[in-house]
Amino acid sequence: MNASDAEGPNGPNGPNGPNGPNGPNGRDGRDAGRADAGAPSRPTPPSARATGAGRPRPDARLRRARAAVVILFFANAIAYANVVPRLPEIRDALSLSNTALGSAIATMPVGALLAGLSAGVLGALIGSGRLATLCAVGFGVVVPLIGLADRWWMLAGCLFLLGVLDAVMDAAMNAHGLRVQRGYGRSILNSFHGVWSVGAVTGGVLGTLAAGLGLTLRVHTAAVGVLLAVLAVVAWPLLLPGADDADRPAARDAERPAAGGAAAAAAGARAGLRAALPALLLLGLVLVMTSVVEDTPASWGSALLQDDYAVPAAVAGLAYVAFQAAMTIGRFTGDRVTDVYGPVRVARWGGLLIAVPVGLALLTELAPAVILAFGLAGLGAATLFPAAMHAAGSIPGVRSGDGIAVVSWLARVGFLAAPPLVGFVGDRVGLRVGTAIVVLAGLLIFLLARVLAPAERHPHVRP
Repeated sequence: MNASDAEGPNGPNGPNGPNGPNGPNGRDGRDAGRADAGAPSRPTPPSARATGAGRPRPDARLRRARAAVVILFFANAIAYANVVPRLPEIRDALSLSNTALGSAIATMPVGALLAGLSAGVLGALIGSGRLATLCAVGFGVVVPLIGLADRWWMLAGCLFLLGVLDAVMDAAMNAHGLRVQRGYGRSILNSFHGVWSVGAVTGGVLGTLAAGLGLTLRVHTAAVGVLLAVLAVVAWPLLLPGADDADRPAARDAERPAAGGAAAAAAGARAGLRAALPALLLLGLVLVMTSVVEDTPASWGSALLQDDYAVPAAVAGLAYVAFQAAMTIGRFTGDRVTDVYGPVRVARWGGLLIAVPVGLALLTELAPAVILAFGLAGLGAATLFPAAMHAAGSIPGVRSGDGIAVVSWLARVGFLAAPPLVGFVGDRVGLRVGTAIVVLAGLLIFLLARVLAPAERHPHVRP
């Protein structure tokens, strides 16, 4: 049965067919049994046995792989988050100035930008899941070295390596998470990012407790290293085997030149990447804007409330807390919302939820309005990173790891550029004007939301 037969008036996907909008499994039946639109019928894979509702039910292998991705996202989050509360102690122990500490920290994004684009190639060689797990092991080695650093260059070197590992692991674990999501047949990528948010908070709390209990930095970082190694060992056997794009017919077709050897396969991958570059750049622009939205309350929320709204330091941090709390809630609920309304519609509403409340709050003299607005912005931004990763990893002719590596790299450019840009405007015009960049970012996200429609869709997920 070809695509046109399937979509005919009386075909299985036609308006009067069993899977059409008027049929028992159509949209009015909650999209329970639609076949892949525009694709020939094929047997259901063993990892996706149908449930009573007609939606694929993941088998034990997929459930184990999902647990592995959860572990990897958690490990990635807690690694550096454990170090953050102890940065003042590190500064004092090494007799560094604030400028020297800042320059050491700046080596992290430098390492990330230098290494980030290699994630796609490395993932194609050994598999995204294994690559992410090896990076977690690398974290387990490098984090304890921070506790041993007694010179600026040693600290800077460790942080540079953390940036390298973080960039590669970020792209790799998202690529493997997307592969698991394809097996599930519904959106689950948002929940992985929700786990990352929880891990970041957990790591910060652990670091704070370790400092409060008087644990030396060496003992603390060594314990974190052991924990990361254990998490990696647990995740490794749970990963999906085989190539990342084995379940993507479009990607397999694009790699048919591989019969001519590795050089032909590499040439095919490069050609696919070049053809998809415009789409990837637009997706990257969405993530740059999302980076601006996520970084601004973290880097400037407290200063804005203290300088322009005259609130005490104990209250000023609530802008960031409100943003992170709302974003975490949004990520754990975002999969269901994305399944129902689709990533494009959710992103459009998200862009408005970022731009309108923040824009209105900045016109007032009310600190609670600013805190509430940043909370709503966190809710609006919650699904944007997962949606862009999904779209980048679903472009026909492009390996998932390559697409995700490109947009992830571009997102880091946003995180690197946003703080000095807001600070520059703040010094010359005022911080309230500087943070208004969030409004512009939200409006651009609204306008660019269409690019988040994945080129390869599961039938149960709307565009």
